[in-house]
Amino acid sequence: MRPDPEFGLRPGEEAAALPDTFDAGLHFIGRIRTPWARRADCPKNSAQSDAVCTIEVAPLFAPALAGLAGTTHLIVLYWMDRAPRGLLVQQPRHAGAPRGTFALRSPARPNPIALSVVDLLAIDGMRLSVRGLDCLDGTPLLDLKPYFASTDAKPQARVGWKATESTG
Repeated sequence: MRPDPEFGLRPGEEAAALPDTFDAGLHFIGRIRTPWARRADCPKNSAQSDAVCTIEVAPLFAPALAGLAGTTHLIVLYWMDRAPRGLLVQQPRHAGAPRGTFALRSPARPNPIALSVVDLLAIDGMRLSVRGLDCLDGTPLLDLKPYFASTDAKPQARVGWKATESTG
């Protein structure tokens, strides 16, 4: 699918022409169903939504769901298929200065892989009801992993530009 035409270069942004070939392949393991059809309606991050969304796992991968019962949170990796892929420097709407793509959680990146930690509400066969996603309806699913608070939570973590903003 082509990048969403709503994306365009803002003043201060830089883009690169990406290579014609890829280094690796992957398999979409399902699709994500959300209430959002347009980028403008989609939450800017997963913490901004209480919407219940559905993860539909493809039949081929259904056996991989074994053992999830009783799990409260999942890490969901998904492919932001409508995002541009060549942006190296971006101008976030909320920021006074451009930032490098790797300093942002924006979907616009060379490999538009997104990650959310979601509440797992229910499992019904190959369909998972979750809360805490920020993607468009029909977004391809890359992977699911159980969230382990003992290893995944890093309370001491900092983001450089965020620390600078709060002290400056």
